[in-house]
Amino acid sequence: MKYQWRLDKHLTLFEKYFRLDELSITHELFAGGFSPVFTREIFERGVVVAVLPYDPRRDRVVLIEQFRAGAIDDKDGPWLIECVAGVIDSGESEEQVALRESIEEAGCKISELQVISRYYVSPGGTSEHCSLFCGIVDSEGVGGIHGLPHEHEDIRVMTIDAAEAFGWVREGKIRSSATIIALQWLQLNQARLMRQAVKLAAD
Repeated sequence: MKYQWRLDKHLTLFEKYFRLDELSITHELFAGGFSPVFTREIFERGVVVAVLPYDPRRDRVVLIEQFRAGAIDDKDGPWLIECVAGVIDSGESEEQVALRESIEEAGCKISELQVISRYYVSPGGTSEHCSLFCGIVDSEGVGGIHGLPHEHEDIRVMTIDAAEAFGWVREGKIRSSATIIALQWLQLNQARLMRQAVKLAAD
């Protein structure tokens, strides 16, 4: 069912690398009629693309670890274990971002992309939504330090058994939502991806 809403006013409060907007809105109520006009500040982030590189022949995933300013107050420190991720540049598709970022951040080449989900990260306060993929890779030789220096990226790349990564989710060692979602999806689809890899190798 579609509901109606109206934008009464739109102000940009701050704009630099990120943008903060103030919206004055009224919307249809479940009980009927419309709400009074109210304001919300929205962190304008747009589309983020994330990809979990997975090697079904070896049953290993590629994860990255890097400094995250948003986790600066985390008791375990602001280095998080994550999927590969990046924002869409002008003229790029989601799939192109996934392929590009996998090379830039993890040094691995994706042979196939599978869609996991497209979801809003925290819609109460930000427009950011994530297009999440699983990327089929050959993990042999993948690892080391990657990232673009001019973007202040210092990224440690690791390949681990999928079972160990699933354990990290259970233990709370992974605290990035996209990575948790991707690994839980992989746990559900792992057998299918491994069967496909065996069939492809046999053909």
